[in-house]
Amino acid sequence: MNVRVKFLGGAGSVSGSRYLLDINDHKILVDCGLFQGLKELRLRNWDNFPVPPEKIDAVILTHAHIDHVGYLPKLVKEGFSGPVYCTQPTEDLVRILLLDSAKLQEEEAAFARKKGYSKHADPQPLYDTKDAESVFPLINPVAYGDTLKINGEIKVKFHNAGHILGASSVEIILNGSNQKKTMLFSGDIGRLDDPILYNPTLFEEADILFIESTYGDRDNPQGNQKKELSDVVNQAIDRRGCLLIPAFAVGRTQMMLYYMKELIEDGLIPDIPVFIDSPMAFSVTELYKKYISFHKLKEHMLGTNENAVFDFKNIQYRRSQEQSIEINEIRNDAVVISSSGMCTGGRILHHLFHRLQRPNDTVLFVGYQAEGTRGRKILEGEPTVKIFGLEVPVKCNIERLEGYSAHADREELLSWLSAFRSSPKQVFVVHGEPKCADIFAKTIRDKFNWNVTVPGYLESHELFRGI
Repeated sequence: MNVRVKFLGGAGSVSGSRYLLDINDHKILVDCGLFQGLKELRLRNWDNFPVPPEKIDAVILTHAHIDHVGYLPKLVKEGFSGPVYCTQPTEDLVRILLLDSAKLQEEEAAFARKKGYSKHADPQPLYDTKDAESVFPLINPVAYGDTLKINGEIKVKFHNAGHILGASSVEIILNGSNQKKTMLFSGDIGRLDDPILYNPTLFEEADILFIESTYGDRDNPQGNQKKELSDVVNQAIDRRGCLLIPAFAVGRTQMMLYYMKELIEDGLIPDIPVFIDSPMAFSVTELYKKYISFHKLKEHMLGTNENAVFDFKNIQYRRSQEQSIEINEIRNDAVVISSSGMCTGGRILHHLFHRLQRPNDTVLFVGYQAEGTRGRKILEGEPTVKIFGLEVPVKCNIERLEGYSAHADREELLSWLSAFRSSPKQVFVVHGEPKCADIFAKTIRDKFNWNVTVPGYLESHELFRGI
């Protein structure tokens, strides 16, 4: 058995995760993400796929974030028709996120066409709702720990990775003529002692390891999260303004609700309304009731009673566009949580359009902001950011709390690696900006003396020969 890997994404960036395995000419794509952030990365979404999609035999998904699944409709549109494997929660999340992604792209193309700010006379979306729906019949859900048999030589297991509901580390077991080998894709690893999700599964061995490095260059101590968040909320209210939180509809929104409920009940922040302006977040939150064994929350915490985490009295869900727009008229004493988390699209844009210009308002970032995104530009102090084709001045207060990120930090990643009892033959550091990946690779070499490579985009590496 001969095995190669080609890095079609998730190398040199934190988006577009796509790892193509060629196992005796059987092609498996691990993750199928959309490139986000820098324009040079986003343009890759429009390129011809590096290999003919119809030649790919199967796709395996680690989790449902768009940078890991968002290219699936385009892949199917271009000819892929094989099975897509993932966990049960990931299947439901993929349906929600791909439909939302298609809708956003349709709306953006229509808006660009109307306003005339595209260089194309008739701008088109990368894919539409019909393309997204074409993915769903291909999805095959697999339970954590179950053995999925791809063929007589290839088996796959999904293990809990924390991060978001249903997220996985993927173990691929190869039964060659002479030897048995394993490859492990970490996926995005969650934080330790998360109040909602269980800790990531630990592993003792793997011959080949692909490890994410989103925060490979820094530690994000969780510290006293309640105090840090309450301080930001209270300062925003004291300024006679509102607090706007861009948050991913999957994971961060639910985390923010968990803490907002605690802060209000403990009297650490005022008894103010918390607006959830994301129809997708509402749909995602419902999945916590369906998949109760995948998280720590108890059944009585998921209803509409006084113990409900996601539906307590202060929460006001805004489903319609009209209700969303009305929030912009609220000038003070409110928290607004909206997606997308990196401010790349969705309802957060019109909230930013209005609130960035208001000196009394505050924007709080609680998740990773990729290079080239609006969120990153705001955090880096850009005086203006472009929204709806216009340069919007940044006059509001900008805050950041990294302890709420869904990604393990450097210390937690090293702790996860420390569980290995034997050295992998080869470690590939992926899913990180170049500086982060390089620093983390050096850290692994120095700490464990392992053979570590930081692959580049479209690089190909031989993993096994004649096993």
